[in-house]
Amino acid sequence: MARSEKARGKVVRRLGVNIYGNVKYDKLLKKKPQGPGQERGKRSRNKISNFGQQLLEKQKIRFAYGISEKQFYNTFLKAKKKDGLTGDNMMILLERRLDNVVYRLGMATTRAQARQMVSHGHIRLNGERSNIPSIVVREGDEIKVKDNDGSKKLVRENLAKSGQPVPVWLSIVEDSLVGKIERLPYRTDISTVANEQAVVEFYSK
Repeated sequence: MARSEKARGKVVRRLGVNIYGNVKYDKLLKKKPQGPGQERGKRSRNKISNFGQQLLEKQKIRFAYGISEKQFYNTFLKAKKKDGLTGDNMMILLERRLDNVVYRLGMATTRAQARQMVSHGHIRLNGERSNIPSIVVREGDEIKVKDNDGSKKLVRENLAKSGQPVPVWLSIVEDSLVGKIERLPYRTDISTVANEQAVVEFYSK
């Protein structure tokens, strides 16, 4: 689900929130707060319905994590089977995806890049080659960069550019380029990009 920078900008403007986290999209929203194709200051003619709002919240999360509709729905179904709040479970499962963890560790500058790095074999999970971005990590898992000069150079450059702090449930030793899942994330560890309860209601109809 790779997107060009131009396409990402349109998505951010259409959804009205910086789902990708990059500061340049905050600047874009400030400069162009209206949706693509709309005149500045012009009000929307149609009031959004409850269904439309639920759909919008779903799209915010799905685009933020860069996954397909099928993948997102399957995540919802898995979350529904777990104890606790379905919305919280869904967000935690999304955070535990291998591609997201690589991104959160700062090894990649975007989730799209992290997904590509995993797919192309740059990442080792517990010492084994893992090219499936959707793998859900567990507590104690170790994320390591492939023992290859090109892979290591790429990750070191990304770590130098990354401006985001590593979440408290993760840790990384930059010298050895090894990350670890210290514990599983809580819902409070995850930044909110949308109302996940609206997504639960959308899929529960």
